[in-house]
Amino acid sequence: MPLLPREGRFFEYFNQHATLAATAAGELVAVFADLAAAEPHGKAIQAAEKQADRITHDTVHLLHQTFITPFDRDQIHALINAMDDILDLMEDVVECLFLYDVRRIGPQAQQLAGLCAASTAKVRDCVQMLASMKNAAAILALCSEIDRLESEADGVFRTALSTLFREEPDAKEIIKQKEVYLLLEEVTDRCEDVANLIEGIVLESA
Repeated sequence: MPLLPREGRFFEYFNQHATLAATAAGELVAVFADLAAAEPHGKAIQAAEKQADRITHDTVHLLHQTFITPFDRDQIHALINAMDDILDLMEDVVECLFLYDVRRIGPQAQQLAGLCAASTAKVRDCVQMLASMKNAAAILALCSEIDRLESEADGVFRTALSTLFREEPDAKEIIKQKEVYLLLEEVTDRCEDVANLIEGIVLESA
């Protein structure tokens, strides 16, 4: 009986997935730059999410076929699923806009989308270096930067809610816009989750 293959294409899959997330976050920035022209950008995010789902499936399938993995199996499974959560949430943002017919929102939405883009770009950069532990120090520095961006997003989110509740007279608008802000902030939370997983992998492997 032949041995299962060694290692496989895990890093290739991670890179593809992280690149899709960073690209989708760029589309998210475009969505909030002009809500009236959001539809094509929203569709691009949905397409990226579907591609990422396939990569996640392929990664888990490969995990079951691989004899020796580059790091712990549970870590691989947790990492690809945490990365997938980032794109799922970006798709949720778009669906929320369309389902709730959100036509206006405060400037904090653009700020949060920008922080999502910055965070996913740094996740992508982390993942691209993960194949070599010679990059450990640079990876850990990027993880710290992702944590900082998440904290910044928390502050923007709190400002957004404060402004919304003080200045918006329409209760329906409050409900709709609050949900959008919450989902945007959660994208940065999921980026932080990925950074924490990567940090754990690096510290164990270095």
